[in-house]
Amino acid sequence: METLSYLQQLVDQTVLGISLTRFVIAFFILFMSLLLKRVIAHLFTKTIFKAAQKTSSQMDDILLKNINKPAEFLVVVIGFYLGIKILQLPSQPTDLDQLGRNVVQILLTFNLAWFCYNMVSLIEHWLSHWAKRTDSTLDDHLVPFIRKTLRVFIVFLAILMLVQNLGYSISGLLASLGLGGLAVALAAKDSLSNIFGSIMILLDRPFTIGDWIKAGNMEGTVDEIGFRSTRIRTFAKTQITVPNSVLMNMSIDNFSQMPKRRIKLSVGVTYDTTPAQMRQAVAAIKQMLREHPAIHQDFFLVNFTDFGASSLDIMVYCFTTSTIWGEYLDAREDVCLKIMEALEGIGIEIAFPSQTLYMHDMDREGGEKTGSKSV
Repeated sequence: METLSYLQQLVDQTVLGISLTRFVIAFFILFMSLLLKRVIAHLFTKTIFKAAQKTSSQMDDILLKNINKPAEFLVVVIGFYLGIKILQLPSQPTDLDQLGRNVVQILLTFNLAWFCYNMVSLIEHWLSHWAKRTDSTLDDHLVPFIRKTLRVFIVFLAILMLVQNLGYSISGLLASLGLGGLAVALAAKDSLSNIFGSIMILLDRPFTIGDWIKAGNMEGTVDEIGFRSTRIRTFAKTQITVPNSVLMNMSIDNFSQMPKRRIKLSVGVTYDTTPAQMRQAVAAIKQMLREHPAIHQDFFLVNFTDFGASSLDIMVYCFTTSTIWGEYLDAREDVCLKIMEALEGIGIEIAFPSQTLYMHDMDREGGEKTGSKSV
């Protein structure tokens, strides 16, 4: 009986107005949460991780690796919260109950920020996998920048939430940060413009490395697409470095995106060509284009179009199947030679610039004699 009475007195004892029974229950809950944390860690290590490694994708491996520790810590926070609820901390003379709630909010905010901070690795892995499939090095430089920016933003947001949870107003802090950010933005205006220009090049993809482009008075092949600027190799073998902010505000003509390459000729023949010969010439050139292996057969035009100053003009308009500069020039040369052969076979001469002079002379009887001479 004395033992039971002693135990009863021990149970009825209070500390800060909290019975010993509640302390025991709260510590038991906290102990169970720590035990459950170890169980979750064991499950992740021995079971879940091994199952994820059997899949072909690495996304699930990275996801589980990043949520492992925050999930374990969340169990401890829940145990701590339940323990505080069981204890029913007093609010007088010091508001311990509110203090406990604030601690729980801080721990939850920290755990959420930890989880989001780790999730950036998943986004980085996806972006890196996407960047490897492109020829440009710009996206390779942009991936670490995005990772660092996201993590800094998460940390900054977590700090603001912690300050708010502690009961402090963050409006003044945000106002001061807004002024400071405005000053920094004005000072780094050009750098920020180049960064956004780089992002637009990455998203719009108006050109890639090796493309032949023309922007303003600049023309050449793209050597490198950097995080701040793009380098263009001109046909004179000089290199132009253009800030990305400037480049994205210009009209860009990408010649490498041509599906086929145009040949446009005006063939002038002499004025002594008869209508019958002109029809034969047009038909012969059309037939030559139909049989030419380097000419795209979807569309071409051959027509007698103009009475020129010194020639009758035949327009030849077609496209080559190859867009490579050297192969295009070979095809153009061969088309020109075959046109010469076709006209020669019909007996038509290619005209050259000439003028006809008309000379008037008076005969002995006062009459007028007229003559002409072509030069």
